[in-house]
Amino acid sequence: MNNEVRALREGQGWSQGELAERLGVSRQTIHAIETGKYDPSLPLAFKLARLFGKPIEKLFDPGE
Repeated sequence: MNNEVRALREGQGWSQGELAERLGVSRQTIHAIETGKYDPSLPLAFKLARLFGKPIEKLFDPGE
């Protein structure tokens, strides 16, 4: 799944660790989401969307 998490995080000037702390997950989870190795749970996707003030569909694109 393609996503905009890295770009949005960097736009805020946050490290992976800072984003992880805000969401209550590990830095490794953020890294895995950003690299497409892990698709977040629906509750975590909603937290990300709320934190960045974007609809989920603007953060994540299932691709083909």
